[in-house]
Amino acid sequence: MKTIYKTDNGILSQKKTYEPDVWVNLISPNMDELMETADYYNIDIADLRAALDEEESSRVQLEDGYTMILVDIPSEEIRSEQRAYTTIPLGILLVDNAIITVCSDDTVILNYFYNNRMRGFSTKKKMRFVYQVLLRTTYLYQSLLRAIDKKRSEIEKRVGTETTEDKDLINLHELETNLVYFATSLSANKVVLDRLTRYERIQQYPEDKELLDDVIVENRQAIEMTNIYRDIIHGSRELVSTIINNRLNNVMKFLASITLVMAIPTIISGIYGMNVSGKWMPLAQTPHGFAIICALIAATCIVALIILKRRKML
Repeated sequence: MKTIYKTDNGILSQKKTYEPDVWVNLISPNMDELMETADYYNIDIADLRAALDEEESSRVQLEDGYTMILVDIPSEEIRSEQRAYTTIPLGILLVDNAIITVCSDDTVILNYFYNNRMRGFSTKKKMRFVYQVLLRTTYLYQSLLRAIDKKRSEIEKRVGTETTEDKDLINLHELETNLVYFATSLSANKVVLDRLTRYERIQQYPEDKELLDDVIVENRQAIEMTNIYRDIIHGSRELVSTIINNRLNNVMKFLASITLVMAIPTIISGIYGMNVSGKWMPLAQTPHGFAIICALIAATCIVALIILKRRKML
């Protein structure tokens, strides 16, 4: 889908044709839209399609007549039948009289702009637009990182209770996977930001450089949050795994104790069931001998239970 926007006196409006100082937003575009945009602005179509490839890495690429900035932005997906987070490329191409964005998904980052909720946004100020997009990207990273940490806290609340399940381990693993994606993408975006600090190809306003400094600070904070949360989740996953294993060990210990106690009457009854002369069997000729033997078996089992209890085997 191709949409053209332009700001006039601070008001963003849609346009039907290409005009000077417009923003061309391509969301999951088809080949015709890519070809039309590439031909009009004299752009290599491979650069437009780069943002549609999930394997593309973040970078700044200088070409004749235009500049391509490729960054990774967070996105939601369904993984293991649950909502999870990943990262996808967002391409920003700066030409002489237009800004072109290309993305495979209608991300909330760009939605923030074309819904006219960004203060100071202008399609004429290209580098400011780039920095504003990057700032919204870092804010989204931080917001999702807090959401991931909240899910981790909910799982930890169930640790040590009867509701702790193997599923919690899977959920923690998924959260850790999300953080791996975030850490990789944030580090790649940091390289792009370092490159932009030396970027002088397009005119920048003094406040734009201050905005870039804010983006660098927020991106660094997002990287630190990712590393901290990843370490915490790794510890939480080991804790849940240890508790589940300990619970299994307790069950096995209990079953072993019960087996030991039940072996006592089995051994005694097995001895008395041997095909030998009854006169050599204790209590065989004694009145109420069976009741006495059962009482002795019960007493022996009780003593065994007391010993196992004191040794914390039950």
